[in-house]
Amino acid sequence: MSFKIVTDSCANLTDKQIEEYGVEIISLKYHIKDEEFDSYIKGKKTDYARTYKLLREKEMITTSLVSRESCDSVILPLLENGEDVLILSFSSGLSGTYQNIRLAVEDYKEKFPQRKIMLVDTLCASLGEGLLVHYCVKEKNKGKTIEEVAAWAEENKGSICHIFTIEDLFFLKRGGRLSGTSAVLGTLIGIKPMLYTADDGKLYVTGKVRGRKASMDALVDSLEKQGKNIDGQDIFIVHGDCEQDALYVGNEIKKKYKIGNMVYNLIDPVIAAHAGPGTLAVFFIGKER
Repeated sequence: MSFKIVTDSCANLTDKQIEEYGVEIISLKYHIKDEEFDSYIKGKKTDYARTYKLLREKEMITTSLVSRESCDSVILPLLENGEDVLILSFSSGLSGTYQNIRLAVEDYKEKFPQRKIMLVDTLCASLGEGLLVHYCVKEKNKGKTIEEVAAWAEENKGSICHIFTIEDLFFLKRGGRLSGTSAVLGTLIGIKPMLYTADDGKLYVTGKVRGRKASMDALVDSLEKQGKNIDGQDIFIVHGDCEQDALYVGNEIKKKYKIGNMVYNLIDPVIAAHAGPGTLAVFFIGKER
């Protein structure tokens, strides 16, 4: 039986990936002053230039969870067309989006009892979520059933490593994750926190380095420390409008490993509003998070 894979805009998949994978995207929304925007609009080229400009000016950008309307607009047409649906959701440790989708899924199951509707809390974020989608699409293309792909996602999501660094501590401070004094002092002496997404899908500081280059090199070194059979892997890198830094990290990884595909993309505004411009992250399969 045919089934579709659905994820949300926080997976940060590129427009090319979305088209090639044949996945559907539920968009989260963000707000700038009195204007509301979708992080992703099907068929429209993604352009976040204005958003990043405003973030650099410290403009307040607020975000919303996935709405029922957004779920309905993507999932109902698939169910009405006779498709089964596997939904891979943004980490419940970082957002209530998973819970909102779960409530919608319960209603869909009542309305479409003949359809298989499966939901996975990826406990992943950004292109880490995207990397899990990437591998699930590969499993689907092998001819696996919806149940088999969902089981694969549940079994393997804990091996998706998310290692990242923040350029401007202001955004962590504004989000309440860092004291004002620590943020000011850290910025003055050039401290760059290294963070990761743990097994519970939440963010934790794993260390601190001094200077931007040291933080980028730490991202490269994380593959050796945590990676599992890196040669041949597809490596995903996401950036907060700092493409040259992302390319530096990617090129340094390529010098060390014979990797498969290297994918780069911008961080979407919903995540960028909390992480800020200059954020850099690398995603790969590891022994543990």
